[in-house]
Amino acid sequence: MSGMKLLTVVLVVAAAAASVVDAGAEKFPAGVLSLERIFPVNGKVELEELRARDKARHARMLQSFGGGIVDFPVVGSSDPYLVGLYFTKVRLGTPPREYNVQIDTGSDILWVTCSSCDDCPRTSGLGVELNFYDATVSSTASPISCADQVCASIVQTASAECSTETNQCGYTFQYGDGSGTTGHYVADLLYFDTVLGTSLIANSSAPIVFGCSTSQSGDLTKTDRAIDGIFGFGQQGLSVISQLSSRGITPKVFSHCLKGEGNGGGILVLGEILDPRIVYSPLVPSQAHYNVYLQSIAVNGQLVPVDPSVFATSGNRGTIVDSGTTLSYIAAEAYDPFVSAIAAAVSQSTRPIISRTKPCFLVSSSIAEIFPPVSLNFDGGASMALRPADYLVHMGFVEGAAMWCIGFEKQDQGVTILGDLVLKDKIIVYDLARQRIGWTDYDCSSSVNVSITSGKGEFINAGQLSVNGASGCVMFSLQHTRASALLLLVVLMIGSSFLT
Repeated sequence: MSGMKLLTVVLVVAAAAASVVDAGAEKFPAGVLSLERIFPVNGKVELEELRARDKARHARMLQSFGGGIVDFPVVGSSDPYLVGLYFTKVRLGTPPREYNVQIDTGSDILWVTCSSCDDCPRTSGLGVELNFYDATVSSTASPISCADQVCASIVQTASAECSTETNQCGYTFQYGDGSGTTGHYVADLLYFDTVLGTSLIANSSAPIVFGCSTSQSGDLTKTDRAIDGIFGFGQQGLSVISQLSSRGITPKVFSHCLKGEGNGGGILVLGEILDPRIVYSPLVPSQAHYNVYLQSIAVNGQLVPVDPSVFATSGNRGTIVDSGTTLSYIAAEAYDPFVSAIAAAVSQSTRPIISRTKPCFLVSSSIAEIFPPVSLNFDGGASMALRPADYLVHMGFVEGAAMWCIGFEKQDQGVTILGDLVLKDKIIVYDLARQRIGWTDYDCSSSVNVSITSGKGEFINAGQLSVNGASGCVMFSLQHTRASALLLLVVLMIGSSFLT
C-alpha cells in the first residue's frame, strides 16, 4: 500500500508539471512567476562584473559551511641576531584589537598583556607597536570566575589557580628559558579569516578562553624583543587549536612553514598543508609536548655512536618539537659524539676554534661546500635532513674568516629540543587527529596546498599570507558531488518503495 500511495504522489506531481508545459506561453497557471534577465541580451557586460556577482552568490551558498582553514600571517626569523622568534597577529575583543604573539608549539595557552600590567614592556625593539588587552572596553568580554566549569577543568590539569579575593580564575606559567607570566583567564571573541575555498574567504569569529597577563618576569620583561604575548599551539584542551577544532570550526591539524632566509616570515594555517614529499612519524602518546621518537643521528651518512635510549621519552627526558625555541638542544650524552663527527668531517677544510665555550670553525668558503649533511632518524622510517645552515650559526668574523659555530646547545637535563634552527625552511604538519608529525624541505616564500577536508584529498592553494587562485571550482565540485549522491539516494529510495 505504501508503494501505491507514493506512486500516486509522483503521478500528481508529474501531471502538474505536464499541465504547465502544455499550457503554452499565454496560458500560464496562476502562481507561475515570469523570469527577467539581470543582464540585457545585447548589452556588454564586463567579466569582472560577472565574477563579482558569482563571488557574492558563492559566499551566500557557503554561509552554512561549518568550518574551514584559518590562515595567519607570519613575521620574524630564526636568526638570533635579527629577531630570534616567529610571531603572528591575532584580533581579540569587540571592537577587535590586534596583538602580536609568538608562535609557540611548546606551550598551550594563548595569552596577551593586560592593561593592568605594571612591569610589562611598553616599547619593542622589533619595530611593532605594543597593545594591551582591556576587558572593560570589549563588549563581548567575560571573566572566568572560580565557579566557572572551565576553571574547574583547568585547575584539575594544574594550569590554573583560583583567587578567593578576586574570584578570578588565574594562572602562573614558567617557560624553559626561565621567563614567566602570571594573570587570569577571560573569554572573548577571536576574529580570523576562514578560507572556504579558492578565493573564498569569510570573516569569522568565535569565543575562546585565553590569558590576560598582569605580571611578567625574565626575558619577557626585556624591550629588545618584546611582543604582546604568546600563542600556545599545544595539545591540551585550552589551546586555541583544541578549542576551535572541538567545535568543528577548524580541522584538528595545523601546519607552519617558517622562512629562514632574508627577513624570515612564512606560513601558518589551522589546517593540513599537503605535499607528496612529506614524511610522518608518530607522536609519543600522553605527553604534554610534541614528543617524537628520535632513534639516531647520522653525519655524512654514518651513524653517530649514541645509545638510542638517550633520546627515549621517560620521566623528564625525550625529544620535543618546539617552535618557541630559537636554537636547538641535544641531550648531553649525544652532544660530544655529534660535534666530534662534524669536526672530523671538516678537519681538512676549516680551523677549529672555541668561542665562549662553543665549538666553532673558521671558514673561508661556503659552508654548503664544506660541512657534511646531517640526518635525524625517527620512528616509522622518517628522516629529517639537515643542511649545514640547519645546525650551524654564523657568529661573525675572525682574522678575515667567517666563524660558524655549532647551533645545537648541550642539554644536561637529557632533553633534545628541535627549535627554529632545525624547523625553518620546512613544512611542519602537526596532525593531532592522527597523532603524528610530518615534514619536508620547502621554500616557505612559495604558496602551499592546504587540504579543505583534512585528509580527504581536496585542497586549495594558499599563498604566504592569503589565498591565491581565481576559481572556486574545487569547493563547488565537492558540493555538487554531494548533491548528486543525495539525488541518487532519493531515486534508490523511490525505486525500492515500488518493489515492496
